[in-house]
Amino acid sequence: MHAVYAFVSGPLAWLAFLLFFGGICYRLVRLLWEVNRTEKFIFSYMSWKYSLRSIGRWLIPFGTANWRLHPGLTVATFTFHICLLVTPVFLLSHVVLWDEAFDVSWWTLPDGVADVMTVLVIVCCAYFLIRRLVTPEVKFVTTASDFVILAIVAAPFITGFLAYHQWFAYPVMAIAHIVSGEIMLAAIPFTRLSHMIFSPLTRAYMGSEFGKVRHARDW
Repeated sequence: MHAVYAFVSGPLAWLAFLLFFGGICYRLVRLLWEVNRTEKFIFSYMSWKYSLRSIGRWLIPFGTANWRLHPGLTVATFTFHICLLVTPVFLLSHVVLWDEAFDVSWWTLPDGVADVMTVLVIVCCAYFLIRRLVTPEVKFVTTASDFVILAIVAAPFITGFLAYHQWFAYPVMAIAHIVSGEIMLAAIPFTRLSHMIFSPLTRAYMGSEFGKVRHARDW
């Protein structure tokens, strides 16, 4: 078990980070190359002003008409993304690992707060799952890959919660938590999870087109 833990927390972790950062760089370079090759005119009306205006507006809960039309989804979406990003970065045990490996550390969440945020991510994943199963317009465009991606996102939080509370075999849960986190990290650039990278670019494009070309709002 110690050898397995050393492998997943060592070489496998480095591979996951390599795939994450390498994949992001590849996707961004490929995107810019494709735009320059087929739709170079886009660069002519990209605007920092309208890009940032659009991004900022969509980052405000209920700041857009679409957010206001779906209040339940809006609350779940913002809760999910905030907890998804904040919890792993500021979790005490994660910060300790960075401190031990690279001698860097930062402010951490109280364990109780991190526990609640972990549960919120799991609850939101369940909400998104049910929504894909029962909401007709969402069910219509849902494929098997959407369920796989949802499982990839939920797994690190479920296994981390179980490992922290030691409700099952701790070594097994700890290894499962590390592996599931690495799978999620490696999957981000190559699945729909890449929206974390490309959503700001999409909003920048739409904000520039609506604001600079159409002289209208995109929210």
